[in-house]
Amino acid sequence: MNAGGERGGSSVPDEVWEQFLRDSVEGVADAPKEPSARARVVTERLRDEPAGAEGWRTYTPRPPRRKKGWYLVGFLAAVALLVVALDPWGMIGSSDPDGRSGPPLAQESERPTEAPPVEPARLPTLDEPFKGSPALRWASGTAGITVPAARATGWMSRTQVEKALRQTRDFLASSNLDLQVLRGERPAKAIALINPHQRDVKDYLAAAFRTPGEDDDPLLLFSRFDPSYARLVGDVVKTRGRITYREGERGALQVTTDVTYVYPVVRAEAGSDDIVRTIVRREVVLNWDDPSKIITERGTFSLVSYKVDMTNGGCDTHNGYFTPEFGSEGSAGTATGGEAVDPYDRTTGIDDGTGSTDGGCRTATRS
Repeated sequence: MNAGGERGGSSVPDEVWEQFLRDSVEGVADAPKEPSARARVVTERLRDEPAGAEGWRTYTPRPPRRKKGWYLVGFLAAVALLVVALDPWGMIGSSDPDGRSGPPLAQESERPTEAPPVEPARLPTLDEPFKGSPALRWASGTAGITVPAARATGWMSRTQVEKALRQTRDFLASSNLDLQVLRGERPAKAIALINPHQRDVKDYLAAAFRTPGEDDDPLLLFSRFDPSYARLVGDVVKTRGRITYREGERGALQVTTDVTYVYPVVRAEAGSDDIVRTIVRREVVLNWDDPSKIITERGTFSLVSYKVDMTNGGCDTHNGYFTPEFGSEGSAGTATGGEAVDPYDRTTGIDDGTGSTDGGCRTATRS
């Protein structure tokens, strides 16, 4: 089963393709089209976002406008807050002397109504790189990404939707959890799932890995560290988030993903134990298109939009890799300026916060 239905080979049969060529010349209104995100993005924003909201990167036929989401790391002075009477996160009395904060959290089934409480100030170690972080109770890898039950939607049957959701999760894993990609390699498996007929996305991907820059940064979609600069502590990445879906334009299965990834890292030098955490939240919207209406390839999706907020990965550094700051600046610094934000707060969407007044970097309250 695949996003192109149960047809073998190409998702666009020869007779459909020939009809498309004829209809394109004759101007038939319902001929298959190359995927263009402009109408989809506008529709999505008008439906789901306040007026004026704009994706940090949304793909369109022209270079997209971007909204900065890079955060510096620092701890606010008022870390030692009193514990309130209500304890929805199950924190009271659950921490042990080693810094563990109770049993693992249940999967996130909907947007939370409050941020996780502040953990006791404990430094991470090589054995426990998530100590002192709410991510200590999160699941690892794809186990932290909630996948909903499948139902027939748009042009897809329940079985097809189930496979599309599984492939969407595979894309997230290949983009943000694959150890080879995290060590700086090209995310070939993830790219193979993207509709190759999206010319603007194809151009972006080519430029991002050839000459990365602000407008063509691979970090917009993929998590990567320069192995000569930083390396993961162990092979565990903590995750929390969910996948949702609905029927999109032209009968597409539109899938929305919202996931936060927490990466503990040390300097690349052997023997380094200066642990910091890079925290990345991604919102990716994609369409599994009907191949009779959109030019696509079997088993691939079209990107609708992708946004990212990143903490301690290199503020306004565009070399194609996360470049976390180590020492007090990266793990236990004090916020000295800029708007303070909590990278673990998932109560709003990426665009729903106040944002940075100058579109630049802000200061994270914890890591």
